[in-house]
Amino acid sequence: MATSAANAPVNEQDRRLYRTIWRWHFYAGIFCIPLVIWLSITGSIYLFKPQIERWMDRSYNHLHLTGPRATPEQIARAAVIAVPGSTLHYYELPPGDDAAVRVIVGIGKKEYRVYVNPQTLAILHTISEDRRLMTVISHLHGELLAGTPGSYLVELAASWAIVLLLTGLYLWWPRQTEKLAGVLWIRTRNGSRIFWRDLHAVTGVWVSAFALFLILTGLPWAKGWGGYFKKVRQVTGTSVARQDWMTSRADTLNDRMAQNGNSLSSSMDDMPGMEHSGHMGHDMGSMSGMTMEDNAYQPFNLLVPVAATLHLAAPVEIMPAMKAGGTWTIKSDAQNRRLRDVLQVNAETGTIVSRKNFSQGMILDRLVGTGIAAHEGQLFGLMNQLLGLVTAMGLVLLSTSAIVLWWRRRHVGVLGAPVPLVRPRWSFALAAVVLALAAYLPAMAFSLIAVLLLEWTVLSRVPAVSRWLGLAAIA
Repeated sequence: MATSAANAPVNEQDRRLYRTIWRWHFYAGIFCIPLVIWLSITGSIYLFKPQIERWMDRSYNHLHLTGPRATPEQIARAAVIAVPGSTLHYYELPPGDDAAVRVIVGIGKKEYRVYVNPQTLAILHTISEDRRLMTVISHLHGELLAGTPGSYLVELAASWAIVLLLTGLYLWWPRQTEKLAGVLWIRTRNGSRIFWRDLHAVTGVWVSAFALFLILTGLPWAKGWGGYFKKVRQVTGTSVARQDWMTSRADTLNDRMAQNGNSLSSSMDDMPGMEHSGHMGHDMGSMSGMTMEDNAYQPFNLLVPVAATLHLAAPVEIMPAMKAGGTWTIKSDAQNRRLRDVLQVNAETGTIVSRKNFSQGMILDRLVGTGIAAHEGQLFGLMNQLLGLVTAMGLVLLSTSAIVLWWRRRHVGVLGAPVPLVRPRWSFALAAVVLALAAYLPAMAFSLIAVLLLEWTVLSRVPAVSRWLGLAAIA
């Protein structure tokens, strides 16, 4: 990013501080920009998860159903039989009267979504939850398909992206003019250098607030920051037995394993060919009672109609008790977490034992949940999705213009960092900001310490490396 008359500081101390912050901005950008572009693109796709999944499931949402329907008990049995050795995790209410029923079953750490024709009990489709398109996009976005290491890398990039945006706002802030050209809008008649500078700066100021919101609301999912947040909650006495969001894929897998402990396990391990018969669309109604406990699935006949009358936000899931005689769960798993309800129900009578909605949670959970809903584009409908999309595309434009600026001003044989001046004196305000960021973003703090130690012990002591990285002035 180039300086201009609009934002260049006047006195020497301010000039030194400006140059130092510019260098921080540059190095943060070198690390962050590739991941910012990646996260912006994958996040933009995920914003439209409901529309994409409806389109992908369109052939299962409008079936030609003319005869009597099978009972929920028979549907649940058929789904478990279709995946030998599986346990029923939850039964999902269909999105319409003519739609297939989705039943999610699990084996070990894997889950499968089984689409069952509610009339014939034919298995229309079976797919691993991990291979569904939006699940893959979510893993690409949150962990680069690399598990815990990927989650840490994304968190590190997000932490430094906050530094990138804050330092960019400092550099952009006008100091010597009241003119708004190049500050709030782009000058198009002052040559390409000014155009690219303005494109970068003006885009940054318009999207920074929204981008910071997206980054901050995405941190609770990160493995490192999410664990840090849990520790802080324990220390401050604000922890809960179960958060409404996962902090890593490991949490998801552990949750699946826990659900395998419920009482609706299959004993169909020794039935070769069963899955294939289901995929071929064969009627499985005649198999619905084979080798399974006679009454294990019977509560679905009572609880599915009960769940339908509650008018909960879709998708609505019915989950068996984790132990014999326990209460069953009916819950809304809506992406807009403000609409979620969780009910504990007596499986024998259909009586609601307890009900908890979003507003009954702790204020901290409500704040995080609202932020996550907005982050995913589901808090206030299509406008939320479009606002997220514009912000993400603004970040792509911001990153692209930064690459152009770097390419145009670089010197041959060096990375292109701004030439260092004498180190400025640290003001109380600057120290307070850095310490606050370090306390809130531990990944940034640890990486900053590591980089400073590496610079002091190695990089600055090798002249060629020091010159290339811009740690010393170009001779």
